[in-house]
Amino acid sequence: VQLVESGGGLVQAGGSLRLSCAASESTFSTNATAWYRQAPGKQRELVAVIYSGDGMTDYAGSVKGRFTISRDNANNTMYLQMNSLKPEDTAVYYCLAIESGSYLPHWGQGTQVTVSS
Repeated sequence: VQLVESGGGLVQAGGSLRLSCAASESTFSTNATAWYRQAPGKQRELVAVIYSGDGMTDYAGSVKGRFTISRDNANNTMYLQMNSLKPEDTAVYYCLAIESGSYLPHWGQGTQVTVSS
């Protein structure tokens, strides 16, 4: 299965973007899906996660209250709504899906988000 991300771009501080991550197979089943990001010279960090069983979500402290993770099970697509963006949110954003049963991780190719001050 492939994960295809879209929605990145250049935005001014205070603006919004919505990232999408679509699975190539409609029957792909996951335990959890998440968004990570990696800024230049920094380690990849978890931004938000949503658990498939109960739909519970969790966020990094730096984005809590500004970002919202969600998923559309019918279309096997995950989203990250990012509001009140800050320059420090600039990074390549990756989606991750943990496959049900095998717990194999599947990564998207990444999408660049740049926030100008």
